[in-house]
Amino acid sequence: QVELLESGGGSVETGGSLTLSCAASVGIANYVCMAWFRQAPGKEREAVALAHFTAGPIYYPDSVKGRFSVSRDNAKNTVSLQMNNLKAEDTAVYYCAAHPEGCYSTPPKYNYWGRGTQVTVSS
Repeated sequence: QVELLESGGGSVETGGSLTLSCAASVGIANYVCMAWFRQAPGKEREAVALAHFTAGPIYYPDSVKGRFSVSRDNAKNTVSLQMNNLKAEDTAVYYCAAHPEGCYSTPPKYNYWGRGTQVTVSS
């Protein structure tokens, strides 16, 4: 069973950048998918990036496409989310998740979650 720990959140102005990191307690090579989700107050949790073990990044929603980039380092057991040109609507708690068998954009599919890191974007 993997434990995930996110870091790198914080406050940034509109148009700024942040890089989130997710450190895994065990080898992420055992997990086909490493994912980033976010949840804003009063909203459902949504996927913002999925990284497949072999295929790499395979999903970004339109809301972040072209601004967010996910990468996984299977040797270092880390997953990163580079976020550029941040907008106020990107404000949320960002979570790292892992799935051993496949990549899915629906949160209930994932059994392994980090505790989240807050990202706040202000104008």
